[in-house]
Amino acid sequence: MQDNPQQADHGPGTMPSDVRGRLTIFDRFATAAAAVASKAGFFVFCVLLVLVWVPTFLVMPSIDTWQLVINTATTIVTFLLVALLQNTQSRADEAVQQKLNAIADALADFMGELSIEHPELDRHRKELADAVGLEKREST
Repeated sequence: MQDNPQQADHGPGTMPSDVRGRLTIFDRFATAAAAVASKAGFFVFCVLLVLVWVPTFLVMPSIDTWQLVINTATTIVTFLLVALLQNTQSRADEAVQQKLNAIADALADFMGELSIEHPELDRHRKELADAVGLEKREST
């Protein structure tokens, strides 16, 4: 395990606790955007925005440019939010996977130690290693 989490890599020896602290500016921005977008206040703001926008169809039916601008703006904002939220979700998925890998690795090691006293555990340890690809991950 490396002493400085800032320099830790995502290699097989990296512990999940070593992953923190290496977020790029974009990752920090995506995290902040996801935090704002997941709040109830942001949803209420969006609902209010739609409620203000809908009557413009009745009040200004002949102003197609206004509707085009609004539709384009909402499409762009939606597209950007999806990209930001996908970034945050991908990092969360990676962190969970690293934790699961660490648990599987520790369990396999523990089963290996106990297999001396309980030989049947060796077969289960090999099944676990095959199922999650422990040997492949350790050799890469």
